[in-house]
Amino acid sequence: MSGSPAVLMRLVASCYTVSERAGAIVRKVLHSGELGIVEKTGADDLQTLADRLAQQSICASLSRRFPKITIIGEEELPAEEIKEEIIESGLSEEILLKTCPEEYSDLKEEELVVWVDPLDGTKEYTEGLLDNVTVLIGIAHGGRAIAGVIHQPFYNYELGAGAALGRTLWGIPGLGAFGFELQEVPGGRRVVTTTRSHSNKLVTDCVDAMEPHEVVRVGGAGNKIIQLVEGRASAYVFASPGCKKWDTCATEAILHAVGGKLTDIHGNAYRYDANVKHMNSAGVLATLRNHEYYVSRVPQSVLQALKSG
Repeated sequence: MSGSPAVLMRLVASCYTVSERAGAIVRKVLHSGELGIVEKTGADDLQTLADRLAQQSICASLSRRFPKITIIGEEELPAEEIKEEIIESGLSEEILLKTCPEEYSDLKEEELVVWVDPLDGTKEYTEGLLDNVTVLIGIAHGGRAIAGVIHQPFYNYELGAGAALGRTLWGIPGLGAFGFELQEVPGGRRVVTTTRSHSNKLVTDCVDAMEPHEVVRVGGAGNKIIQLVEGRASAYVFASPGCKKWDTCATEAILHAVGGKLTDIHGNAYRYDANVKHMNSAGVLATLRNHEYYVSRVPQSVLQALKSG
């Protein structure tokens, strides 16, 4: 490659190392035993010290290196001085060596929007279900998710003391996805993954309508997309307005990079412009294959309850 890497590749290379730093913060807070839990809108919508510190680290690190990007994070935090020790300035060399897809090669910093969920699966984090926890950083251009990083801070935690913790998945449509081995559910079985803690009649009716052979209830949007790309589920079905743009930007980009699809429950794409509403109010339907089948199975009652747009 001649010249320096494209802005997008430098940003993804930074998001990679920044997500790992955030993961280290998330582990450190858990290890300290002082989670600093506060309820945002109720007992199922929590924020911890780890959410706050991880978002500070991600936003400060990225904005220092890329001052013109727009960053939108889940947590509403007061302006305060950021400690230098949580700033990550490294770049992933592996990513810098890859060639940027032609359509993204001339993008400018100021055209990019970064959606950040510093700790996806907070409720599970507080309950010790650590494999559900991810750090999500998604990059959008022109309203489309064009790159994503998912970091799992506690990957391998069940192996016990001495295990190397954490792994990072990333992807760019048109380039590919990395950090995992792509697998599909064997034998054409329909395995649906859905919410563990935010269920209701609409959610259940929609899952049942897919006629699944099995239902896997786990926490975290990032974790559910990992279920899809590693062959543990064939569809993520969530007929509820609980999910936000920072939950789906990174995950959609990685899914699209391997030929999958993420839409609302009607089959319409979400937009990730800086000025869009944060709530994915028409639910989420994500698949690795056969998206149209799952869209076609959504009950009329669900479609009427969750208006698109």
